[in-house]
Amino acid sequence: MDRAQKPIRWGIIGCGDVTEVKSGPAYQQTKGFELIAVMRRNAEKAADYAKRHGVAKFYSNADDLISDPEVDAVYIATPPDSHRAYGIQVAQAGKPCCIEKPMAPTYADSLAIQQAFVEKGIPLFIAYYRRSLPRFERIKQWLDEGKIGAVRHVHWQLAKPPSEIDLKGGSNWRTEAKTAPGGYFDDLASHGLDLFAHLFGDFTEVKGIAHNQLGLYSAKDAVAACWTHQNGATGTGSWNFGCAGHEDRVEITGSGGKISFAVFHEEPVVLENDRGVASMEIPHPKHIQEFHVAYIRDHLMGTRNHPSQGGSGLHTSWVMDRILGEI
Repeated sequence: MDRAQKPIRWGIIGCGDVTEVKSGPAYQQTKGFELIAVMRRNAEKAADYAKRHGVAKFYSNADDLISDPEVDAVYIATPPDSHRAYGIQVAQAGKPCCIEKPMAPTYADSLAIQQAFVEKGIPLFIAYYRRSLPRFERIKQWLDEGKIGAVRHVHWQLAKPPSEIDLKGGSNWRTEAKTAPGGYFDDLASHGLDLFAHLFGDFTEVKGIAHNQLGLYSAKDAVAACWTHQNGATGTGSWNFGCAGHEDRVEITGSGGKISFAVFHEEPVVLENDRGVASMEIPHPKHIQEFHVAYIRDHLMGTRNHPSQGGSGLHTSWVMDRILGEI
């Protein structure tokens, strides 16, 4: 296919909530991309999604979407425990792929996925889209420009109360140990840990503890960790999902200043150094994966190297398993 002339046609496996606003429309609105097929095991829901979003085809079997000769690339947006099987199948079909985060429930599963795409020489992207968002690109720019001098330490505190579904024992893949061993840590902390690797370089030493304090579900609900980065910076984090209130705060301390921000909340990013305090409000786009998807297009067209690929996603899986004590 002449990529300069013809659009890249995408299919989505798992057209659930994350694809409604966050990601699905980005594949439709990015120049050079088309969304032509969606799959969900419930055929009625797949048909409804296709109708509402103007997608030509829908399937209830992933095999049919992956093998469709009109589908050039596949976005896997299912819960993590299915990523390995679907990912390897897409690699064997010889099609570029984007997999939702976390890459898989374990480092071993993530490694199997990465190896399948490396062996085929096919691009693999992981939906750690914060690497591509303007607010975090600004923070990286400040760091690269030495606005706070040498980075000494990063600390992240993330806390939230149990949800109503948690308290009632309802079904939720994010709290089932088989799908997400670390619970909400897998779903949420993975974003920030991956971002830290992007900002400060790979993690070199990682230690952690993980417990289930509430006893509401099978996965962990209280996690703490410490680590070091390639650039010599140290880091600490605490993620607790049984607290009285919400908290999301990161502080990067340097030899000449400090940067503060939230990973999820759209609070201002704040730079403090000897020149004073600068506070910037940088809102997220409506479709939060907009830049991530546009960068996939640029990567496939050969005009930009995407910041979140299989190798970096695999590293984040390693970090998470180290914190959880799995490796």
